[in-house]
Amino acid sequence: MSTGTIKRRIAVIGGDGIGPEVCAEALKVVAAAGVELDTTDFDLGAARYLRDGSVLPDAVLEELRGYDAILLGAVGPPVGDTSIPPGTLERGLLLRLRFALDLYVNLRPFTGVPGSIAEGADFVVIRENTEGTYAGEGGFLRKGTAAEVATQGSVNTRMGVERCVRFAFELAAQRSKRHLTLVHKTNVLTFAGDLWNRTVTEVAHEFPEITWDYNHVDAACIYLVEQPGRYDVIVTDNLFGDILTDLAGAVSGGIGFAASANLNPPRTGPSLFEPVHGAAHDIAGKGIANPLAAIHSAALMLEHLGDRDAAHRILKALSEQSNIMSTTSTAQLSTTAVGDAIAERL
Repeated sequence: MSTGTIKRRIAVIGGDGIGPEVCAEALKVVAAAGVELDTTDFDLGAARYLRDGSVLPDAVLEELRGYDAILLGAVGPPVGDTSIPPGTLERGLLLRLRFALDLYVNLRPFTGVPGSIAEGADFVVIRENTEGTYAGEGGFLRKGTAAEVATQGSVNTRMGVERCVRFAFELAAQRSKRHLTLVHKTNVLTFAGDLWNRTVTEVAHEFPEITWDYNHVDAACIYLVEQPGRYDVIVTDNLFGDILTDLAGAVSGGIGFAASANLNPPRTGPSLFEPVHGAAHDIAGKGIANPLAAIHSAALMLEHLGDRDAAHRILKALSEQSNIMSTTSTAQLSTTAVGDAIAERL
């Protein structure tokens, strides 16, 4: 049952495309696990922007700060739709939430489903979530001319790197393998890479029980395909983490299985939980979207909020359903049927 007698206040951003559909199944499963939530729906995403030009109004951001957590489905226009300028939703909504709420850890767990390249693997990627190339440093010179110059810097602070690295070591200490891998490109990105490498080296002294090593990001891409079982906890920067986790989702059974948690570890504000997949407008409303990633994200939310028993029961039921879906045509399983099946197990 839910911890205590107080219902957790959850902001739900269903968003666009299949987002509302998978969120509905996630909340259904949470209820089946015996956790009562006080949910509020927020109308944010591509549809809202096209309707009134709003991305994330200041008043809404301030309201979101008062919730215990945020559950997000997916946001974005249909593929090929040029009615929304590139980066409008990414920077104005998703990245703004990460920066404003200090969601500096992006945690993405991966367990290879039967038949996948990563079958039997079990690892977590800890991605720094508020710095790097996503911080927005850069600009144009002589834009629109033949001599145009575009710069895009990577911002890496000792504080930002260290708090992410420390979180990764603390997580590794809770896992059976007790191993951490730093992924970067230190041979080319000699300044940022040096800061990351020195920070890991220094923090590692505080965790003598943890073994650690280093991979260049290109080598890590090869290993994720050829030897995914070698990994336990990966820690990396914002851009590399974004790319690696998409690849990890693909080799672990598909992006429809990939969950994520955008965490504020000191809990000075709400953390945000979302499936890694996009809005998938092409299948929206057809009842065939895979809700497992959204359900997994909701389980991560419950674990973060302290409802660990419910979270672990959901993860167990989710694993059983994932095994079924890995050997069954998704055409035979509707979105609601998958949610119902997991709920029945609880």
